[in-house]
Amino acid sequence: MARGSVSLLLNATYEPLCVVSARRAVVLVLSAKAECIQDSGEAMHSATMTVVVPAVIRLTRYIRVPYLGRTPLSRRAVFARDSGKCVYCGITATSIDHVVPRSRGGTHTWDNVVAACRRCNHAKADRTLAEMGWRLRTIPQAPRGASWHLLSQGITDATWQEWLEPTEAVSA
Repeated sequence: MARGSVSLLLNATYEPLCVVSARRAVVLVLSAKAECIQDSGEAMHSATMTVVVPAVIRLTRYIRVPYLGRTPLSRRAVFARDSGKCVYCGITATSIDHVVPRSRGGTHTWDNVVAACRRCNHAKADRTLAEMGWRLRTIPQAPRGASWHLLSQGITDATWQEWLEPTEAVSA
């Protein structure tokens, strides 16, 4: 088993809840509190048995989530929301930019922070979009949904993609 292996934990309704350690995932499956939806191809061995480590597990009983907190604003989360592309020109983003510059009273909030390439970020500097004559390819907004908590932390696995909500951007 790979060191630091983790599994995606889904609620009984298939909504993503959190990420658990591979050991915790195996314990949940063996105690019949969860079922394996997709295996990782890795295995855990004991003296009497070998158990396949699940990549995705689903709880057998629905767990009510008391509240869904906001997704924390971070560089990694902004890149995930904007698919790693510059919102001004569409090439690979390398930095974040404040649409309304902070020097002009802009806030450090989801609706004012976007992913940008170095060239566009440098050219825009502390000017507004109107001064530059630029338009956003997508309107920045706070991401919604349980999967964003996982995406914003950067804890993802390619095998989880079908279980995580697709990243949707609102067109400008």
